[in-house]
Amino acid sequence: MSWICPKCERELPKPEQRHYCARVSLDSLFNGRSPELMLVFDMILAEVADWEGVLVGTTPNCIVFTRRLTFLVIRPMKKELDVKFYSKIQHSELPVLKSVAWGNKFENHIRLSLIGDLRPAVFGYMRESYELLA
Repeated sequence: MSWICPKCERELPKPEQRHYCARVSLDSLFNGRSPELMLVFDMILAEVADWEGVLVGTTPNCIVFTRRLTFLVIRPMKKELDVKFYSKIQHSELPVLKSVAWGNKFENHIRLSLIGDLRPAVFGYMRESYELLA
């Protein structure tokens, strides 16, 4: 059961969940970014937002995807998206640029800038993170 904060109107997995409480429009995170970068994000959003129980929220710096816990964070940068996801194992192969231990799992980062960067393996990593933090 989700809860909507009365101050920022952000939908969260649990009542009174700690969060960054400010209204941030999704469009504001992409001001000055290329149309292709926005399209890359839109393609991720179209796929991931349909997964069961997924909530999407915005903060001043990123877009947060939660189910029970946060499983995906996308930070729009000047020319690329920094995509953070979690896994049971360390990933040392491309497209993963960074994989560090975080508790009993690994925090991983991928950078995407072109539609061609969205390969099936990238969506596989996102799904793995979604299922890990279910």
